[in-house]
Amino acid sequence: NDAFVTSHEGGHTPFSVDITDALDASGTQTVTVLVEDDPHELTKPRGKQDWLPQPHSIWYPRTSGIWRTVWFEQVPASWIRSLRWTPLFENFEIGCEVQVDGEQDDTLMVEVRIRHGATMLADDVYKVVGREAVRKIALSDPGIDDSRNALLWSPERPTLLDAELRLLRRGEVIDTVTSYTALRAFNINRDRLLLNGRPYPLRLVLDQGYWPDTLMTAPDDDALRRDVELAKAMGFNGVRKHQKIEDPRYLYWADRLGLLVWEEMPSAYRFTARSMTRLLREWTEAIERDYSHPCVVVWVPFNESWGVPNLTAIEAHRNAVEALFHLTKMLDPTRPVIGNDGWEASATDILGIHDYDCDADKLRARYAVSDPVRTLFDQRRPGGRILTLDGFPHRGQPIVLTEFGGIAFSMRAGAAHGWGYSTVDSPDSFHALYRGLLEVVSNTLMFSGFCYTQFADTFQETNGLLYADRTPKIPLEQISAATRNAPLP
Repeated sequence: NDAFVTSHEGGHTPFSVDITDALDASGTQTVTVLVEDDPHELTKPRGKQDWLPQPHSIWYPRTSGIWRTVWFEQVPASWIRSLRWTPLFENFEIGCEVQVDGEQDDTLMVEVRIRHGATMLADDVYKVVGREAVRKIALSDPGIDDSRNALLWSPERPTLLDAELRLLRRGEVIDTVTSYTALRAFNINRDRLLLNGRPYPLRLVLDQGYWPDTLMTAPDDDALRRDVELAKAMGFNGVRKHQKIEDPRYLYWADRLGLLVWEEMPSAYRFTARSMTRLLREWTEAIERDYSHPCVVVWVPFNESWGVPNLTAIEAHRNAVEALFHLTKMLDPTRPVIGNDGWEASATDILGIHDYDCDADKLRARYAVSDPVRTLFDQRRPGGRILTLDGFPHRGQPIVLTEFGGIAFSMRAGAAHGWGYSTVDSPDSFHALYRGLLEVVSNTLMFSGFCYTQFADTFQETNGLLYADRTPKIPLEQISAATRNAPLP
């Protein structure tokens, strides 16, 4: 009488199929998973995957077929379908939402235990009503600030709280789930970003999440962990995952090792009702899937007006950005949202600016201004685009330089065919230019943080801090010191 669930993640859309009734007389069933993928279709959210036969400009080789894990899971007649954690930092609580599928009756209960090491923080039992159990769990409060702070998650101290959930029927355990959560808050106070109630300058790196041989699929789990470790080793406290909903295992390692993640929806490149329907569905599923990861701190539904190219002229394009901004805030009111990163901002919690001028003196003059509202938002246009749309003036939101740098450098054969936003020809000049840019953005009071382009070389782009195989172009110690605007050890 067991049920079987077939789960599959193809593209960005996970789904499941209950095949209990499809079993034949021998008790077996063959399931075929088919993915339809028109490589020329511009109304599907495709991110950086090229629609032409050969990669051009800033787009990369296409990924075809199923690029994430496919699995089968055997479950009992009633089982825990999903689990959602919400840290409630101010009240020292954890929100817990459990969805239960299968046979339902009045005796179903969910037992929730949360531990920090050997210390039991919560041990409660909740009744399942309407297929769910939703509760705010008050953690045992030690009443001492030092002890409370020891439970907080941050990149510097990524404290995770272990959790075990057991589904009970008439007191008998019928399903068990192990999980983890964390107590942390990421929010905004005036023009500053706060982590756990304190101003927290962001040091992000743009990460495309591609590998030379396996494209969007990591070679193995160790490769995902290594990418997190390398970002931290280069002095960054977060990554902006660019145009890709990343593998959940990457987010797991970011949770465990301590790295902030900005999650960004892959763009479609043609504005139609179908493209917006697809984007809406997949973005909603991505938020639901990754909601419980403490590392995820910002949602970004649009980037550089891709898919909505006429924001200044067409009302429907503006409505799409504003609609997804407010939908995201509804689905997750706990995290900031950037409606459209880079320029032409309307509804947004954070103003992201993309500026690839690699002259440090010009950057300093552009952003170290006494009246930024007039000189920056009304007169200057980084990237040739206005920073905010008419009717949406800067209202004091935090400003983050979310793309800059992009210095092309390589000592490897064939790299002359690659490109970046500026080019240097030696390790010393690469280090000097990178350090000069980072010194400017780190000391610019207007910015609440920055995101350097980019983590690693990606196909035709040679503007990574690392080669595509993750070999550092200059010593990691030099990169880290420059990133943190600190002297070399």
